[in-house]
Amino acid sequence: MENKRQSMFEIFRGFIAIAIAIFVAFILILICADDPGKALECLLIRPLISNGALNVKSIFTILARMTPIIFTGLAVCVMFSANQFNLGGEGAVMLGGFIAALIGIYVPMATGLHVVVAVIAGTIVGGLVMIIPAVIKVKLKASEMVCSLMMNYVIMFTILHFLNNVFADRSKGATQSYPFLETSLIPKMVPGTELSWGFVAAIVATILVAFFMYRTRWGYSIRMIGINESFSKYSGMKVGGIIILSQVIGGMLSGMGGAIEMMGRYNTFLWKDLPGYGWTGITVAILAKNNPIMIPFAALFISYLNRGCELMSIYAGVPAEMIDIIQAVIFLFFAAEHFLSGTRQKIVVKDAKEELHKKELATAGEGGNA
Repeated sequence: MENKRQSMFEIFRGFIAIAIAIFVAFILILICADDPGKALECLLIRPLISNGALNVKSIFTILARMTPIIFTGLAVCVMFSANQFNLGGEGAVMLGGFIAALIGIYVPMATGLHVVVAVIAGTIVGGLVMIIPAVIKVKLKASEMVCSLMMNYVIMFTILHFLNNVFADRSKGATQSYPFLETSLIPKMVPGTELSWGFVAAIVATILVAFFMYRTRWGYSIRMIGINESFSKYSGMKVGGIIILSQVIGGMLSGMGGAIEMMGRYNTFLWKDLPGYGWTGITVAILAKNNPIMIPFAALFISYLNRGCELMSIYAGVPAEMIDIIQAVIFLFFAAEHFLSGTRQKIVVKDAKEELHKKELATAGEGGNA
């Protein structure tokens, strides 16, 4: 009963945080939009229904844009479960996409094998680069948050250097790589849409991460360290190695997400800035309460809002950055420990009183039998 009430409270708390974020967005829409009604329709309804009919293409777009943030959400989920506030997913996504792109351009292979090798390479490189902040945290006790945050920009500017000076297609008017070979592209699930088979890979990854976190001793160790690192250390766990493992897994998931996004939605590498999927993954993981199974649902919610904000900017003149404001407000209230703390305290007190009453009844029953 206690766990059920606590779970219901967390759901209620999340709903209130989302409602407040939508309300803030509504106020800003009233200020910015010439036609607030049309803007709200674009935000809340048009991603799903347009002109009285199901907007099938928009739905496929929403599903396609879920793919990379499912991977980064899973990555953050694993790292946060170990109480490691690693923010390097953003750089790992960009690097994974860049490495996959280079293989897609310069390493010809057979159809099917090519895309698998490109994605695996992006995955491995994402995991390798995440070793840096992990080892610095374990060996030097430096903040993994600061190290990983700075590492993102090192990765970005290194990639831009090579893209501008080594791998750029000079025949194009903008800075971008040469086109990917056809054999390296992830096929579309639905022709003519953005949705590729990478979406299925994201769902499979969700199941595997959930199994890993809740059905293996490594996942148990990661979660135990997140709950109480000192207890885990004194119980004999190799805390340093498990901390490194959690961050490497996070890097691999982020790298895989970047590689799948690049080979599934693009024909050339043209990212000239951090793509933003790592930051969004943090919001997704917070919404999902670090539960891997809930990551796709949180990603669907964010992707839906993202699509709605995009439609608002097209049809109602509202800045597309509205999604960043909504995410920021959600993050603020989810991260605030004292948000609805009074309600949480009442639930704890009520549970304690009920437990005490049960014990008194049990004691009285034993006395009567005696």
